Amino acid sequence: MKTHGENKKIENKLFQAADKLRKNIDAAEYKHIVLGLIFLKYISDSFYVLREKLENEKGADTEDREEYKAENVFWVPKNARWGYLHSESKQSNKAGFNL
Repeated sequence: MKTHGENKKIENKLFQAADKLRKNIDAAEYKHIVLGLIFLKYISDSFYVLREKLENEKGADTEDREEYKAENVFWVPKNARWGYLHSESKQSNKAGFNL
């Protein structure tokens, strides 16, 4: 369970990201981008947790969508996973924080 301090740290990072977006995007539009990124991060994290579990199970296929569906976890294509997007981002090192 996250402590109050950890929650505050995440909250501050989200506000920093929102402030950076506000400079380039209309306020009514950036919420869609931020919420989309938060959702992508959430489903990617869930995907990675199950993928690691499957890697440790004999006979499990980490690339079988049905394995994820059976556990109610979104299948995330390779080029849509958080880690891939972060590594391929031209400005990922300039963000100043990691979610």
